[in-house]
Formats: sequence, C-alpha cells, structure tokens
Amino acid sequence: MKQVFKSSCPLNCWDSCGFDVTVENQKVIKVDGDKEHPITKGKICGRGRMLETKTNSPERLTVPLKKVNGVFQEISWEQALNEIAEKMDNIRNEFGPTAVLHSHDYSNNGLLKNLDKRFFRHFGGVTQLVGSICWGSGIEAQTWDFGNSYSHSPEDIKNSKHVVIWGRNVARTNMHLFQALQEVKKSGAKIIVIDPIYNATAKIAHKYISIKPGMDGLLAIGIMKYLISENMQDLSFIENHTVGFADLIDLLNQFSFDEIVTNTEISYEDLKQLAEVYYDGPTSTYIGLGMQRYANGGNTIRLIDALVAVSGNIGIPGGGANFGNLQVGQKFAHSELASLEQNAVIREFTMMEQGEKIIKAKNPEIKMIFVTCGNPLTQVPNTNKVRQAFSSVNTLVVVDHFLTDTAKVADYVLPTTTVFEEEDIYYASMYHHYVNYGAKLVEPPGEAKSDLWIWTQLAERLGFGEVFDYSIDEFLEMGLSLLKEHGITLERLKKEKRLPLPVYDVPWNSGDFLTPSGKFEFTSSYAEEKGMNGKPQYILPKESKLSNPALASKYPYQLLSIHPLRSNHSQHYHLIEGLQSVKIELSEDIASEKRIDEGDEVMIFNDRGKLTGTAKIMKKAHPKTINVDEGQWQQFGGSVNQLTPDENSDNGLGSVLYDCLVNIVKVN
Repeated sequence: MKQVFKSSCPLNCWDSCGFDVTVENQKVIKVDGDKEHPITKGKICGRGRMLETKTNSPERLTVPLKKVNGVFQEISWEQALNEIAEKMDNIRNEFGPTAVLHSHDYSNNGLLKNLDKRFFRHFGGVTQLVGSICWGSGIEAQTWDFGNSYSHSPEDIKNSKHVVIWGRNVARTNMHLFQALQEVKKSGAKIIVIDPIYNATAKIAHKYISIKPGMDGLLAIGIMKYLISENMQDLSFIENHTVGFADLIDLLNQFSFDEIVTNTEISYEDLKQLAEVYYDGPTSTYIGLGMQRYANGGNTIRLIDALVAVSGNIGIPGGGANFGNLQVGQKFAHSELASLEQNAVIREFTMMEQGEKIIKAKNPEIKMIFVTCGNPLTQVPNTNKVRQAFSSVNTLVVVDHFLTDTAKVADYVLPTTTVFEEEDIYYASMYHHYVNYGAKLVEPPGEAKSDLWIWTQLAERLGFGEVFDYSIDEFLEMGLSLLKEHGITLERLKKEKRLPLPVYDVPWNSGDFLTPSGKFEFTSSYAEEKGMNGKPQYILPKESKLSNPALASKYPYQLLSIHPLRSNHSQHYHLIEGLQSVKIELSEDIASEKRIDEGDEVMIFNDRGKLTGTAKIMKKAHPKTINVDEGQWQQFGGSVNQLTPDENSDNGLGSVLYDCLVNIVKVN
C-alpha cells in the first residue's frame, strides 16, 4: 500500500524544501515537492529528488567495516564500537582529548547533528574545526558590519524596484529565489546580474555585467565613489546610523575611476549605471558565496555591505545586503543540545587549514580523526596535503552512507542512516524562515544506524552515557525550548509539518544594530577587539597579475570551482553516470589562444596539482576564466581541490578556493 508523508530536504542549501515522500512496502519510491509548503510550493531540484536514489542505492554501506592489512573486513557493531572507544580512551589518557580531531562539515542539515558537540564536550574536549570553506568570510564580515548576518524574508523581494544578483547563480543554487526573480520581473522590477560567468540567472536579467574574478570589492568602491561624487548618498542614514564613514572616504580617495575600470575590467558606463540602480531604490542585493572565497573575501563582502549602507538600502522593505540568514538557526537551543556549559579542553584549527595543521600539530599530535557529515578528501582545499594528513594519523573513523574518497582511506567506516531513516528537524540557514519536521519513514538497510545512536553507544562505553539518556523527542524538545514562548512546540510541529519562525522580515529596520556601537560600522569594533584592522580596506587577491605578476606569468588563468548542478557537493557523483567525468570549462579567449576545441582532452595545473578532463567552451565568460565544478570523486578523475590553496581569508574564517591561478594544455 502506498502512503505519502510530509518530510524535508536535509541538504544544506538555501532552500530547505518541503517534501512529499511516497512509501510502499517499507521502501521510499518517490520524492516530490510539498505543494503546501509556503515557500518551496512543490518545486524541488534534482539534488533533492536524488535522495530516493541515494536511500535505495545498492552501494549503501550496511555493516561496519575495519581495514585489516589494507583490506576492509565486515565486523559487528559491538567490535567496532568497543575498539574505537578503547582507542579513544587510551588517547585521552595518554595524550589528552585534543589528540582527537573531529572533522565535521555541513552538507547534511538537522538539529540533532549538533549532538556531536555534546559528545566531545563530555569526552573532555577535542580538536575541532572553525570557519567555513563555504561562507565563512562573508558571515564574519557581516558580523563586523551589522553585528550578525541577517537576510530579508523571501516575500520582501516584491518590494524591490531593482534586484542585484552579485556573484550568485540562483538558478543553480537557490531555485525558489530564481522563481521569485521571474515573478518580480513580470511586475516591473529590474534585475542586474554581476558575475564572471554568464549563467542561467544572467539569461533572465535586464543587465549582465561581466567582472574580473576577485575584483568585486573594487567595483563596490567605484560605485560608492560615484554616488558620493554626485551627492547621491543617503546622508541621513550615514549620519544617524553609522560609524567610521570618514575612514571609508579615506579609502575611496585612494582610487581613481580609471584605475577601478581598468582592474575590474568593466566599463565606466556600467559602473555609472550600477550607481544609479543603487540610488534609485529600494534595491535589494543578493550576495553569492564565490566572491568571498579569495584572500580578500571578507573585505569584499564588507565593501558591498558598505555600498548598500551608503545608498540607503539597509533596513528598508525591498533592500538589504542578503548573504546569510543566521537569525533562523539562532532560534534553536544549540548550546543546550551541545552542552556548551560543560568544561572541556578545546583546540581549534580552521576548516581550510586542517591538512596543514594535522601534519604540524604538537602538544599533542593528532592521533585520531573522526569524520562526520563530510568528505574532506574531496571537499577540503589542497587535496594532496589533506590526503597526506589523513593518512598520517594512527586511526581514522568515518561515518557515512558510502565509501567516499575519505572513507576509502579510513581504518573504520560506520554506516549511517539517510534522512528518511531517522527523525529530525530541518531549517535553512541562508534563505527562508520555516522549520520543517522530518519523521522516520522507513527502516535503514542492514545494520546502518543514526549518528545519534553511534554517539550514544560510544558515550556509554566511555563513561558518560547518562548525558545521552534522552529520547529523540526529548532532544528535539530541548532544541525547540527557546521557541515555546512563541507557541512552537514539537507536538505542534509534528502535526503541522512546517512552521514559521519568529524572525525579522526586514532586518535592521529599527535602526539598531548588534555591533558594540549599536550602529552599522564602516570601521569595525569587533575586528579591533580581535586585533585586526577594522577599517574598510581593499586587499588584492593573492594570486593575480596585480599582486603576483611572476605567478600570473606562469599560470595566467583564473580557476573557479562552482557548485555542481545535480549533486550537493560530492554526495551524488557516484549515483549519476553523466557526472562521472571531469569537465573543464574555459572562456572563448583561452580556447582561441591555446587552440582548444570543444571535446578536447586538456589538463589544468599549478604548483599544487593537476587535473585532466574534457574541454567545454563557455559563452560570455569573463576572459582568462576556467571553471571546474567541485565535488568530483577520485575514481572519476579527481577533485578540483587538487589545485586549490588551503589558506585562510583576510578575516581568518573563510577559504581562498577561488584565489587560484592555473595553466592549461591540450593532452597529446
């Protein structure tokens, strides 16, 4: 008998879609969009639909594995848990808890995924990862400027006269915003796309502006310089709600329009037109993730924030500098779930530098790595160094659904459940404000167990099982505890399946900010408290002809690595035959210069690594630009991260993936 259940997408993208999941004979047979969901309205992407294929894949891991003499052997849960717990206990006693590193990413969402932190707090501590490969620079930047990173509600775009999509291909990564763009375009809103690559979002725009990669902050400087030179700035907002404006003026005065136009590689007319768009508000700005993945990434986002402020588009309907929307996740009691009050010894490595830090770690050295919700050997920059680091430790434990690149080098692999085989609560951290409930719909295959079950079993063996002596409902109620006063309870959420969280539809409309000054800060107090330069500044990309002409002479092309269309990072490559080869996209000028035709086998390379694939020529891409979608598995050609740098961005909490120069040659 077929039954349809409401559920939710766990993939951590902007949309956090509602699902209708069809189950027959204890098997998920179809995943559709929930037409009743107020935001996603029945539309879901291919990545979400793939969760049925993922759940039912015959390649699923169904029993624990242990590597013996280089070969995996199936073992019992009892043996796996006993041996892992014994190793952890020995490491804790001899070297201290920070000799264990927990590598956790965010490709799978879920409120109960925070319980890993609870485990390690009671273990006594851990070496944990901070920052984010994905969006860390931008979140930190907006925290400096506003005090937090908030976005306008999805419905507020209807109040926009102009919509600027800056470095964000929402057709690929945020499909419901793409639908909203189509709707407001019909209502008369003007859409402008700024991006190095002419993409599907650019196709529906009134204006597409091709910008040199890494120069977005300089373009923001140029627009502000024009606004102020023409007395088009919002003086009332600047005088009453900001601090540090004089420092911004000092920065703007350092650049001429000729210099800005030359280095951004856009025309003065386009710069002027953008200034008029920001002046003629309300203008909303949707900021992408790619432009903050450079050595100058944090300051790039800060300069775009400053532009939105100078033009008077903060705190008004139809405006906003929309990047993250942390007010959604901050409604949950994460600290209680994670037992953050528990005393523990915590050592921190940035997520980007984990390979380098593991290799060089002292007092103590890293003796064990525990991987959950991630595939570092594909996703973390500088793959070759990460592989070296993960192969250097005594014990590597990976919790996953499949034998990923990371799982293949592990000592123990523990099979875990998918979204339809466990119960949890899901929400979006970047777009809408609805929390979704996902019930357990089917039994997992074989002996696969939830992350929560694994942590509970290990905690029991390590002497603190009582801190996991809660039912799933009790943990979920704990996570929802801050929302009781707003009438949001687990009972109600289970009944209604999705509920709106109490958030600001138009952030900062009161004129009060969460910075130390209570104002928008062009010069950041938070930065200065951290011992960093809080003034607005422009920093060049680290790998460019302006900052390193010798390197640019050797490697003249900019490598981008955008999100794949059909896979959430590396999760689906092994399930979709059409993805199982490396595609190297290049701008037309490179193809002409190197005499490369569509379909040729080519190799891109730099000092960090090389990658071979099939050439595809991009139409309207910015000159000297190459793209390879991130997430490819080693068995299908390898990850683009074999070439990307593993350093931290300017504010220390983001990656520099896009700050990457390469060369290209035809093979044979």
